[in-house]
Amino acid sequence: MPRLFTEAKALLGDLLDRHEAGTASPVAYPDYRAFASVVATDAFLRELRQAEATGAVSLACGKGNRRDQVAHVRLVAPEVLYAHLARTPIKRIAAEAHARLIAGLSLHPGLMQAASDIASAWGRARTWHAFGPHDADKLRGALSLAQAILDDRHIGVDYRTFSRRVADDSKALERVECAVIRLLSGILDLPPDPEARPREALRALGLERFAPPLLISGRVDLVDADLSRATPLYLGISPNEADRVRFREPPAYVLTIENFASFSRHVIEADPQRIGTTLYVGGYPSLATQQALRRLVATLDDTVPVFHWSDIDADGTWIFRTIERAIGRTLRPHLMSPDIAAQLGKAVPGRPAPIRCPRESGIFALAAYLEREDARILEQEELDPRLPV
Repeated sequence: MPRLFTEAKALLGDLLDRHEAGTASPVAYPDYRAFASVVATDAFLRELRQAEATGAVSLACGKGNRRDQVAHVRLVAPEVLYAHLARTPIKRIAAEAHARLIAGLSLHPGLMQAASDIASAWGRARTWHAFGPHDADKLRGALSLAQAILDDRHIGVDYRTFSRRVADDSKALERVECAVIRLLSGILDLPPDPEARPREALRALGLERFAPPLLISGRVDLVDADLSRATPLYLGISPNEADRVRFREPPAYVLTIENFASFSRHVIEADPQRIGTTLYVGGYPSLATQQALRRLVATLDDTVPVFHWSDIDADGTWIFRTIERAIGRTLRPHLMSPDIAAQLGKAVPGRPAPIRCPRESGIFALAAYLEREDARILEQEELDPRLPV
């Protein structure tokens, strides 16, 4: 649909806007039906002819009884039109914003590349995830916070304290946490679609001070407490206290579970005798939880199989891989198979995103299945619990 204008500066500005967006020789049109008067039309055409006289644009006349009218205006020399309108080219604006973005910062190569990509988007008159060149100072703060995370300055620190120490503002991180996650996504292995739940994604990296409790069900005691007579449904401890846990006897299995309802049903319905040890990891497992799992599993003989049960989707695969890396030994999927998904799952909305998973991983077969166009996903609550095989 042609672009129609009654203001000359708006028309000329639109030509530059489209030039900056990548349109070659953009064209715009006068809207003769919308002029308020003949005087307004004459003033409009006078401004266009002034621009034409500089060589910035060319005016094309109509045909027949409209041969005296300007039919359309074409951009000829963008640099000349910038000067005529006293407008700064977007590429110069982007370059200046990029200079402010990284000035004085010592950044990881991945963050330097991200800053370059941001400036490149700005130079094409586009935003970077809703951030424009006028947001350079805000994004500079996001780069500083992302670099501080890569430098491990966030370990053992809560959001507000970390933000205050790095940005001298306790709420700075909350304002740009999605940008921080986006900057880190090309460098670190983050959960799928981390911007949907940035707080949980950062918690998985270790940005926490008070980790959620680790829930353990099984025949376990604490180093200074015999729980054999108490027989609680499950024991809740701080992940940092995992070294206090003692297995009363080798469990038949170890099972980590993502979902609390599935965890509760498993320990009540599937394993009321507590022949295995079941742990609730709380969605994306925090760094403290990952470390606790590694310490607990390390106390067991390799003959004790370790399983994980999550949703059959990209998030579940990521959680499985995170725990697999954390414990450093074979991890087996429980109720997470292509067959179960194909039989009971629902279609994936849209094109499934690729899932990075090495062939030697215990979840490789499911990850490969989830990349198929006919893949189906399934929430673990849809399944009744049963003992691992």
